[in-house]
Amino acid sequence: MIRFSEEQAMLLDTAREFCQKQSPIDAVRQVIQAGQPLDETLWQTMVDLGWLGVTIPEIYGGLGLDLADTVPIFEAMGRQLLATPMLASTLAAQVLITNGSDDQKNQWLPKIAAGQIATVALSEANGSWDPDQIATRLNQSASGEMTLTGSKAFVLDAGVADVILVSALQGDSLRWCLLDASELPDGAIQREVVIDETRRSYSLALSDLPIRADQVLPGTAFKKIELAGMLLITAEMSGGLEGALAVIVGYLNTRKQFERLIGSYQAMKHPTVDILMGSEMTRSYLYHAATVWRDETDLAVVESAVRMAKCCASEQFSEAGDRGIQFHGGFGFTYECDAQLFLRRALWSQYQFGDERHQRQKLSALLF
Repeated sequence: MIRFSEEQAMLLDTAREFCQKQSPIDAVRQVIQAGQPLDETLWQTMVDLGWLGVTIPEIYGGLGLDLADTVPIFEAMGRQLLATPMLASTLAAQVLITNGSDDQKNQWLPKIAAGQIATVALSEANGSWDPDQIATRLNQSASGEMTLTGSKAFVLDAGVADVILVSALQGDSLRWCLLDASELPDGAIQREVVIDETRRSYSLALSDLPIRADQVLPGTAFKKIELAGMLLITAEMSGGLEGALAVIVGYLNTRKQFERLIGSYQAMKHPTVDILMGSEMTRSYLYHAATVWRDETDLAVVESAVRMAKCCASEQFSEAGDRGIQFHGGFGFTYECDAQLFLRRALWSQYQFGDERHQRQKLSALLF
């Protein structure tokens, strides 16, 4: 079942036009070479479009729409490899909406809707995001004082974030802690080198960091946040698949071998059609998951739909990226080949919240 809402249609048209204009492939390379953590002009334009407030309730200055309504935006961003802190901020807003107190929501959600950057520190230093493997600890002394100790990895856009939502273990309970980035000690945030150069990834080191009671979120929902992150990344992957296919088709229609366009050879046609079919299949799974996210109250049903979409996207996008390199021949293995950028995005996205093998293992328990 797929339902495409009027809001999604409007956002898709706007997002596609905006991302195509703001992020052609040459601009993506310029952003990588510049190494700037944030394009403030671009970010403010996105804020003015209302994208940061799509999922934030109206009482906090947002539009009050569902997370599923942001899927077309992230799909358009993935198509153009547009690199902004929107993924991090949207996911952080979901943590606050789902788990925050009224005071915490009143303090931070209007700021996020207005453009202040937020992010989520979910993965441990070993790369695991599984709640059963959280090693970061929220300790409380006999006098009631609390401290946060641990290390986090793959914290997107932490270098420009105003607030960081950190997962931690307090005794046997999982908790979310809200950190004001301005209160972190020097050196706590360090840039990481990851395969996708359009991503700005950071590590976060915490050593007995004092935590006030009002920095601990009362809610303890983790599964919904994991699924939210998975849905948004899958949307980016669906768009990335379309972008990789465009690079491939463009090359097949210009490169000649033996006085014939190489796209005329069946050895090129057939796998290209396979990529197109994979792209359409991924998109169908994605928008089914978005429909279920909006309409279904049973979390197990939502989880099944989202994991199916992520499984399909992980497999199809990585295959398309690999084919894109192979089709370009020797040039494909050079950094100047645009297919490189899509393969790098595919490999980074594939393992965020689990690759296709991980998703199938989880689905086997859910479905059988």
